[in-house]
Amino acid sequence: MRISSAESLIMEALWQKNPLSAEEVAAQVAAAQGWGEATVKTLLNRLLKKKAIAAEKDGRRYLYRPLVRREAYVQSESQGLLDRLFDGRLAPLVSHFSQAGRLSPEDLAELKALIEEIDDEPR
Repeated sequence: MRISSAESLIMEALWQKNPLSAEEVAAQVAAAQGWGEATVKTLLNRLLKKKAIAAEKDGRRYLYRPLVRREAYVQSESQGLLDRLFDGRLAPLVSHFSQAGRLSPEDLAELKALIEEIDDEPR
């Protein structure tokens, strides 16, 4: 399932708290994006058609909740990026960011700690 960048903003709102009405989703994301409530409702309908979210009638409104876990979405998107741009390999991605000067000292420290942690794990 492909979720667009606009749709992912709706998903983020629902992952943070759910269920939410369309009005509540709009209150969280619309202003920052310059969207109206109609745009949010269009995106919610797209996500419903993709079965990324579910809607439950609550009086005169619908409440929306995610059907896709954030972790599964992040894994799929991350793997897709690696596959498309780096032949499925992580090292060329890190190298790209390093060469572009995009790794902060904090990033480097986290990467070093992660590598040490992985090296210490029994295989």
